[in-house]
Amino acid sequence: MAEPTETRSPVRYLSWLGLQQLPSLAGGVLFGSLWLLAQALMPYVLGLAIDYGVNGKDWNVLLLCALAMLVLGALQAVFAVLRHRIAVSNWMQASFRSVQLIGHKISRTGAALPRAISTGELVNTAASDATRIGQIYDLTARLSGALLSYLLVSVLIWQISWGLGLTVLVGVPVCCALLLFIIRPLQARQREQREMSGKMTAVGADTVAGLRVLRGIGGEHIFVARYRERSQDTRFSGNKVARSVATLEGTQLLVTGGFSVFFTWLGAAMALRGEISIGQLISLYGFSVFLVTPVRILSEMVSAAIRGYVGARKTIAVLATPPAFTDQGSASAPAGPAELKDSASGAVVHPGRLTAVVSADPAASAELAERLARFDDSVLTEQPVFWGGVDTRQIGLEALRERIVFSEADPQLFSGPLRELLDPAQRNSDQQIFRALENASAMDILDGLEEGLDHHVTERGRGFSGGQRQRLALSRALLTEAETLLLVEPTSAVDAHTEARIAASFQSARAGKSTLLVTASPLMLGQVDEVLLMIEGKISARGTHRELLQIPEYRAVVIRGE
Repeated sequence: MAEPTETRSPVRYLSWLGLQQLPSLAGGVLFGSLWLLAQALMPYVLGLAIDYGVNGKDWNVLLLCALAMLVLGALQAVFAVLRHRIAVSNWMQASFRSVQLIGHKISRTGAALPRAISTGELVNTAASDATRIGQIYDLTARLSGALLSYLLVSVLIWQISWGLGLTVLVGVPVCCALLLFIIRPLQARQREQREMSGKMTAVGADTVAGLRVLRGIGGEHIFVARYRERSQDTRFSGNKVARSVATLEGTQLLVTGGFSVFFTWLGAAMALRGEISIGQLISLYGFSVFLVTPVRILSEMVSAAIRGYVGARKTIAVLATPPAFTDQGSASAPAGPAELKDSASGAVVHPGRLTAVVSADPAASAELAERLARFDDSVLTEQPVFWGGVDTRQIGLEALRERIVFSEADPQLFSGPLRELLDPAQRNSDQQIFRALENASAMDILDGLEEGLDHHVTERGRGFSGGQRQRLALSRALLTEAETLLLVEPTSAVDAHTEARIAASFQSARAGKSTLLVTASPLMLGQVDEVLLMIEGKISARGTHRELLQIPEYRAVVIRGE
């Protein structure tokens, strides 16, 4: 998928997006133009039929004109279908390309994106703004046809009367200009409504994400009240937009209707003076009715362009967010298992050893694991992490992610078959998956599922308890067979008996491989080769669990964790 090269402004992004689907846009312009040109010719042919066929009593001309109108009608039907199909394709291409770009950006940006843009704003951008952007490319086919048909009608009217032709050439742009007085406040109100909608979605996303905690402390009513307040603000701003849209639609009808009446009155006056024929008068009336269509299409296009511009501005805000890490390293990864060292804290993960980090500040020890996994290059600028003596920022991400795997305290489980969730790369047999589940004391979860590994996991694993999700995530981490595995509180949500079984099998499960555990559990600490005590972000002591129990600061943390 092509990366957007123009994220400096909404107009540049929309132009780049259009260039990505240029062939289909050209097809839409072609069929949209032919569709409206066929409509524009209908009044002209009808006027010829009346003047030369009916009044002239020439039945051959009348028959020829009737056939011409039949052909024009058939062409309108064919071109309308083709135009609509391509227009919808253009809409979907632009919308889904924007969604793909946003999804790709989310997966590649890391921790920098949530810090810059809220979850609700991201959801709104992908779900709503992308659709609004696509609508611009839907209307391009009709807009091009409207402009060409307007010019054709002006030429045909000029042939009847240069004065009326001049009236059309000047009058239609004036009608469109009058609508600008309403469009400008509409743009401001749509921007306001979009901001309100983003805030409402953000509150809703936060509430859903923390619903279990909120119910536990009895605080859900506070967030419900906040959501209700945001919802009302969004509704009121939406009402303002609706009033502007209604005013625009009404003014459009008033202006175009007034112009049509004025234009027809001029033609009727000329017919009474004998300056034009009856057939020409009927053609002029048909042209006046038809000219409402280009003005309406232009009005729709302007309205869609405003919404698309606002959506594009939100989209490029996401796409322009600098990533937390880059993949420009040229150094080679260590040929084999190597020491992983954090210069900020002094922590060292030795090859083939099971290491644990204990801290009175759980956030500090979790940040250590995140630094070792290289999720944010900005924190490594002054105090880098070295892998085999090489700065991890100089190593390609593919090699780094393949050999150093990080599993967070709150695991993310995606919807789909359980087998794919546990083994996304599909590199392990069912027996290997069973072994990993056994090492994570998670076989009871599998036994409770009728479909076994084919069980469909719901979004974020909501069908499982917190402890079950944690054990499934641990099984997934073990199945990676990573050279270095970084685990943050892998057993914090399980009971003591389950944790004891996990601790008993952990040494054998990770034999010969490097593992860093961020935990304060005595059961897990008793099984590791080395424990690192972190105080105020620095490693202050090393040793076994039994040796470090002599240190008061260490004992206070692990006894509290029992």
